[in-house]
Amino acid sequence: MNATATNAPALMAPPMPTKAPPNKWLITVSVTFGTLMGAIDTSIVNVALPTVRGELGATLQEITWIGTGYIVAQVVVMPFTAFLGRLFGQKNVYMFCLALFVLGSILCGVARSLPVLVVFRAIQGLGAGALQPTEQAILRQTFPPKEQAMAMALFGMAVMLGPAIGPTLGGYIVDHYHWAWIFYINVPVGLLGLFMVWNFVPEPEDIRAANRAMAEVQRKNMDWAGIVLLTVGLAALQYFLEEGQSKDWFQDDVIVVTGFVAAISLAGFVVRELTTPVPVVNLSLFRDPVFLSGTVIGSIMFAMLMGGMFLLPVFMQEVLGYTATQSGLAMMPRTLVMMVATPFVARFYNRVDPRITIAIGVGLFAVGAWSMSHFTLDTTPSGIIAAIMVQGVGFSCLFVPLTTVALSRVPRTSIADATSLNSLLRQIGGSVGIALFATMLSRYMISSRASVGAHVALTRPEVRAVLGATQSGLMARGMDAATAQAGSVFAMYGRVARQATVIAFEQVFLLTGILFLGILPILMFLRRDAQADPNLKVHVEME
Repeated sequence: MNATATNAPALMAPPMPTKAPPNKWLITVSVTFGTLMGAIDTSIVNVALPTVRGELGATLQEITWIGTGYIVAQVVVMPFTAFLGRLFGQKNVYMFCLALFVLGSILCGVARSLPVLVVFRAIQGLGAGALQPTEQAILRQTFPPKEQAMAMALFGMAVMLGPAIGPTLGGYIVDHYHWAWIFYINVPVGLLGLFMVWNFVPEPEDIRAANRAMAEVQRKNMDWAGIVLLTVGLAALQYFLEEGQSKDWFQDDVIVVTGFVAAISLAGFVVRELTTPVPVVNLSLFRDPVFLSGTVIGSIMFAMLMGGMFLLPVFMQEVLGYTATQSGLAMMPRTLVMMVATPFVARFYNRVDPRITIAIGVGLFAVGAWSMSHFTLDTTPSGIIAAIMVQGVGFSCLFVPLTTVALSRVPRTSIADATSLNSLLRQIGGSVGIALFATMLSRYMISSRASVGAHVALTRPEVRAVLGATQSGLMARGMDAATAQAGSVFAMYGRVARQATVIAFEQVFLLTGILFLGILPILMFLRRDAQADPNLKVHVEME
């Protein structure tokens, strides 16, 4: 009886309350704010540069530092995201960087001199650097294995949406408000993001335990040499890529020096990380051919995406005469198509070999590039939209399977290291794409102008007929004969220049498609091996 009485309260006691599992959709929305703002701020400032330049009294060369300072700072932070997460906690690093980004935005808005604005943009970039890789890691750790593709689809929409809406949003703000509002707009969104991350984003216990254990080892074996080499190397490399075209590459001493410093520093960094007992960046992840090939293809994809983001607005504004807002709106349908197509691609990820989906995406991009290589002075907005919408579907077919399969064999506790490297190479790929295609466009313009000009000799009857008609028209408007003759020649040269520019753009557009087809052989390394996927093994054990 006594034993029964003693056990009765225990038997009747209510079960201990269990903690509710985190809401994956609230986590997704919470961490997406930072990534989206960081991606938008990469491009939103570009359309405001002429206005900012006029107000601050800067030269054309000096004003480019507003973008360069941001990108350099962002790239320098990216590879250290996992390292910082181990030392201070993944969630803490994300919140600190988001707060730093918001603070940088406020400071940029109040800046009234170019040096101060450049410094504040660098602060903003330092905050933005850790946002993308941390969100990608958090989503990979939050969503179950079967939904990893959907997680990467949500991440991909934020990454790809930012550069697309940045110019349009920036153009609208500059046209209707003061340029400082392109920075102030980040403040309420960033504060909302901080509130949601604080309340709704947990840090998984297994990740926290693994980070604590690794942090103890890192503190005792701090890789200061690796940190210095990587910081100097990435800063020099990004400056080399951002400023090389405007300074005619190796014709400029500063570009030569930064290129040399980047090569030596990054080579020294690789040697250091492969020999030190506790590296600051886990380069051993590249030993996995799936991660290596997926990351390389992803960087090439971003080279094409950012190259297109650079080329198309220039073509529409300088050749077709669009305003910045009009060109931004013309590019929006591609973004809308990507937002619609990306979730569908994610749903089919587990049913279709990712190599097939990626190959389809490469083919669609090439088709879109071929269509763009037929743009003329008479091309209508509908013609442009049709071509870039095809490419939008292609990018949707690329991003989800690439980011998902590339990380499929990375251990859960190393996801942050992998996403840091993945984001870094995507960013560098985008910078390489812009630098490459800007250089090729410049070279093609020179050769096309020489080629077209050779056919516009003043000795040809048809050329003289056009010049005579133009001269007569100018004289009918009140010009004297000598001025009208000079004006007709000037007009002819203008036509030659415009036509040569169109041909140069056509060649570059076609080149992007041809180069992208070159990644098809790399797809053989993207094997989705379920037995080797640590996430899938965890899923099987739980079931």
